[in-house]
Amino acid sequence: MTSYRIALLAGALLFGMAGGARAAGEINIVRDLAGRVGPVVGSAQACRDIARPRIQAIVDKFSLVIREASTNEAERSDLTQMFDRSVTDGRLAVSSGRMDCGRADRQLADLERSIAGPSLSSVIGPSSANAATAAQAATAPTAAVPPTLTGPFPRGITDKEIRFGIAAPFSGSARELGRQMKLGIETAFNRANETGGVDGRMLKLYAADDGYEPSRTIDAMRQLYDKDQVFGIVGNVGTPTAAVAIPYALERKMLFFGAFTGANILRNDPPDRYVFNYRASYVQETDAVVRYLVKIRRLQPRQIAVFAQQDSYGDAGFAGVSKAFRAMGANDGAILRLNYARNTVDVDAAVNELKLQKTPVKAIVMVATYRAAAKFIEKTRDLYPGMIYTNVSFVGSTALAEELKLLGARYTNGVIVTQVVPAVSGYSSAVLEYKNALAKYFPGEAPDYVSLEGYVAANVLIQALRKTGPQLDTEKLIDVLENTRNLDLGLGTQLGFGRSEHQASNKVWGTALDESGRYQPLELE
Repeated sequence: MTSYRIALLAGALLFGMAGGARAAGEINIVRDLAGRVGPVVGSAQACRDIARPRIQAIVDKFSLVIREASTNEAERSDLTQMFDRSVTDGRLAVSSGRMDCGRADRQLADLERSIAGPSLSSVIGPSSANAATAAQAATAPTAAVPPTLTGPFPRGITDKEIRFGIAAPFSGSARELGRQMKLGIETAFNRANETGGVDGRMLKLYAADDGYEPSRTIDAMRQLYDKDQVFGIVGNVGTPTAAVAIPYALERKMLFFGAFTGANILRNDPPDRYVFNYRASYVQETDAVVRYLVKIRRLQPRQIAVFAQQDSYGDAGFAGVSKAFRAMGANDGAILRLNYARNTVDVDAAVNELKLQKTPVKAIVMVATYRAAAKFIEKTRDLYPGMIYTNVSFVGSTALAEELKLLGARYTNGVIVTQVVPAVSGYSSAVLEYKNALAKYFPGEAPDYVSLEGYVAANVLIQALRKTGPQLDTEKLIDVLENTRNLDLGLGTQLGFGRSEHQASNKVWGTALDESGRYQPLELE
């Protein structure tokens, strides 16, 4: 389809839907056009001589279209993410030389004229016939339509792209974890795409919202597999959701890579062939922090309690504490566990149970998400001024710090978080590369431990994809992963896999918040 025809159809939708016209199937039209209008906007953004107000007018109009077309927050988020990806593609087209600014200006002008032109009534209107005509035009197979996923290539692969999916919370109380994980992966993908992708194929990430609820995860996985036709899964968020997603992936022999969880259900012995982890496990994180509390802070094991989410995530963290107790010869049968329900901040029962303890508790190992962790600290800090609070990495470090900073300095100071990536405030090669890429592709986004983990995990995957070569399929990629040794990404620790080892890193870093809410390095040994 020529740029003029794209502009005409896009303009029809922009003008008509923003003006109130609604048609059956319009969500599909908007989804299609997000992939066409986005590159026009992105290429214009990459050209300094194109006036910003011209571009912003299109962005504002399309944002209104998305709001009009969406019937719920999940649809709105999906369309917005698709549009943002397409905008990034447009910017990359200019920066890589595939698009010049003269052509970008002409395409933007075509789009502007189509919005303002008087002939729109011939393309749109209140009648279902006109709406159907627009829908057919939007979905008609043309040269400008992204290549279909049929032909000689495996699912999710064409000669021009490789599709990956992420099922994560993009709504609900844990939504920042999903957003940050996706942000880190897309930063790595954009960086790779700018230098030609993988054997000329661009890396694409499709997202599905499961709200951190296992009951929604199967639908999210189906969306990625059936609708988006992804090649593999990368960066899924959560333990209880992984319990649903992993069997779905294994049944289809689909790669399940770099999930944001340290639970043992992803770490079977021997490992599941299609499941690979980047990060250290919760057992390793909790073992490191229990040893720190006992050996460095000189606490007795009986003075340590666990505040945990009441599900498989909390179970995984609690099991790690129990294992650490046993390794030190301590009785793990008497560990106090304080529970709260997933996707809530209802911690009152846990606080009340803590108050009933006759043996003084001096440290809490927290296996929670950021809002519940912050609420528990808020309700107990004044009652136990000397309490040591520790958290595993899944808590969402930046989000936790922001929650606590709102409460005041005494709530932040000394709160410990174990990490599976180096400090984002540091100057290692990997961290500097990540921060430069984040600033380039997502200006205004602050560095974050979760997005850094997504970035590192995606880069491990990218290295393996490149080693596999152009004849890519799942089995060849897994063979390459299982033969990856001594991979140095500048983290300060080497990464690798084996046939009996599907976890790349065993390293745990310590951090602690200061009074200003900034993380400082903490030696755990």
